[in-house]
Amino acid sequence: MLRLRQLLGERLGMAFDEKKDGLLGEILQQRATQHGLTDRGYLDRLTTAWSAELAALAEALTVNETYFFRNVEQFRALADVALPARMRANQERRRLDMLSVGCSTGEEAYSLAVVAAGRVPEAWATSIVGLDVNRGALRKAMAGRYSLWSLRETPETVRQKWFRPAGDGVEIDARLRGRVRFVEHNVARDDAVLFAPGQYDIVFCRNLLMYLTPDTAHTVVERITRSLAPGGFLFLGHTDSLGLRPPGLAVHHSHGTFYYEREERARSAPEPAPAVRARPREQAMALLGQERFGDALEVLDAVTGAEADRPETWLMRGCLLAALGDTGRAADLCRRMLERDALFADAHQLLGDCHEGDERHEEAQREHRLAAQLDPGFAIPRLRLGLLARRFGDRRTAEQELDQAVHLLRSETEERIALFGGGFGRGALIALCRAELAAVS
Repeated sequence: MLRLRQLLGERLGMAFDEKKDGLLGEILQQRATQHGLTDRGYLDRLTTAWSAELAALAEALTVNETYFFRNVEQFRALADVALPARMRANQERRRLDMLSVGCSTGEEAYSLAVVAAGRVPEAWATSIVGLDVNRGALRKAMAGRYSLWSLRETPETVRQKWFRPAGDGVEIDARLRGRVRFVEHNVARDDAVLFAPGQYDIVFCRNLLMYLTPDTAHTVVERITRSLAPGGFLFLGHTDSLGLRPPGLAVHHSHGTFYYEREERARSAPEPAPAVRARPREQAMALLGQERFGDALEVLDAVTGAEADRPETWLMRGCLLAALGDTGRAADLCRRMLERDALFADAHQLLGDCHEGDERHEEAQREHRLAAQLDPGFAIPRLRLGLLARRFGDRRTAEQELDQAVHLLRSETEERIALFGGGFGRGALIALCRAELAAVS
């Protein structure tokens, strides 16, 4: 279970300890069986851009128990403190933007809409976005239908105004549903649009951080803080504490709850020393290493002139798109690169990765072979060919390719490992090959 726990941390940002190994083992067996794979073969596939299965796995692992106006004291602070403050700040633009991170089945996002409807004038534009990695939960959120048990903390006046009978339960009034939209999002990945700087007046991120690895939780808080407008408010779950002086945030306490306000300027922020600005591609590579794929794409989008047209820039863009699960656009970019240079081994490798993510295995093997033939020193295609051969029972080929991958990985470039290693470093990739060789033997 160690390898599955590591993959869940790297791919979804989720933290699991040994106590959950029984549950993880059951889910692993179910998912592997559904795809006709061994447990090891399934884990191999998770190292690729297998976005559809990653979403299904997230759905099997996440908990969706919630209800309307959960921890009602925070909604009272929202109504009495946060919304009035943001309305004063936005008097000229007459717009409020709110975000629910880890929105589950949508009760929190709709609760935000109810509070805003009671406090914000109708002439204002109000936008609420709910984010979650669980597709099943999001389908329920978008349907807007709930059991009566979900309304157990909802005041009767709110029930009468904003809910309509539907079968054995209720459905959200259409006026509220029009103010809320739901987006599938993996918090282990950045998104330059969803988390644009200074975008939100209010962010709720409750009962999520406790399920994340420490690094992911830290990054999520940084990302949310960046996305808050100066003076914007952040509400966390009661089990989530950022301490008394979190960077860029002031702590408030009222209505029996703690919450945070984005400061106008960071406290005691030293003036940055003059420095030589890194080239955009170097900036993007650094962001890729931090798995901030959306930010890295944004950096590349700003590249102009000859630099934007370089094959290396196109390749990095394709790798970032694939890392974000957009294998279609990444594959199209590969084909354009190969139209220019049919001998570009890295483009063949990336196209093979895209085919793997789309479960087009024969085409993936063909592209990996071309990459290996065009550049005999390229380790990653040997690794992918070895894993695919083992998956499909070709033990002899698997042994040959994995043995060659171990040899080549020792001298593989850091850039290629960053682009094609799936988030694993050189040592981890070598260890993976050796473990697979031992299993084959």
